Amino acid sequence: MTPRDSALLGHDGAWREWTAALESTRMHHGWILAGPKGLGKGAFARAAARALVAEPGVHQPEGAHPDILLLDPLPANEDEEKKREEGKPYQTKRNISIDQIRRMQGRLVTRPTLGSRRAVIIDPADGLEKASVNALLKSLEEPPAGTYFLLVTHQPGRLLPTVRSRCRILRFPALDAAQIDAILRREEPSADAETRAAAIAAAAGSPGAALAFVGRDLGPIHGLMQRIMREGDGAFALRGALSEAIGARPDRERVLATLDLARATLAEDLASASRARQIKLIAAHEAVTKLSAQAPTYNFDPGLLIMEIGGLLASAAVPREAAT
Repeated sequence: MTPRDSALLGHDGAWREWTAALESTRMHHGWILAGPKGLGKGAFARAAARALVAEPGVHQPEGAHPDILLLDPLPANEDEEKKREEGKPYQTKRNISIDQIRRMQGRLVTRPTLGSRRAVIIDPADGLEKASVNALLKSLEEPPAGTYFLLVTHQPGRLLPTVRSRCRILRFPALDAAQIDAILRREEPSADAETRAAAIAAAAGSPGAALAFVGRDLGPIHGLMQRIMREGDGAFALRGALSEAIGARPDRERVLATLDLARATLAEDLASASRARQIKLIAAHEAVTKLSAQAPTYNFDPGLLIMEIGGLLASAAVPREAAT
């Protein structure tokens, strides 16, 4: 699978819009790639940039391209920089600094290296410092010849109106279940149907979230959550099994993924539930959402938190008289 094909998964419409722009005589110099997290906007931007700078008869390098400039948050320290170089997950500084923007602008003074066009990818664009945005505006207002900007964001509303007004927006909607299932079958062929179904439920339209879910092996947990919601107060053993399945000392990412799955599981029956049960489902969903908001910064006991999740799922159980 080529890099472009991978970035295209679920985004054929966006790619058609991009290629049509490339073939036009009046290509817009600024683009905002906007949509929820985990849709692959960054990968799409890199594929789009390679298509932009490619020219007939000009050899294109396999690795980093000299006419594609990437601005992203820098690693927090030297150790994290080493992880970045090794292709491992790394902790970043929070924002893209004005120094990064100025260095980019210094490179734009010269002509593109291999062809007539150059791409600048800013990912995430909502991670720009205020001073960085003001500096970037100068380049957007008077872009060097042959230079095109791709701003990747899941929060386009956080970009200044002056930035948005100088860019064309390329939207990336959340994918439907069939599209995500096709991606999982292609990218994770060993995942069974139960795991795929759980990943789709937890992903909320994000293929990136679905793929991450499969990597954490949470598929069987979805079935346990559904059983707890069926048995309610009588599901003490199942709640213990839920804690055991998640693990005695799960890392924070696994806990957050479990919370996402609990929210998705509670939402599955909402449309078809009776009014009385809808109230219970909504209350439990709100409680799990509150736990999700606290989890990234709260020093919790994972075991107790998982038991609390089990209790909230049980509180939304189908009334026994309705189930019989």
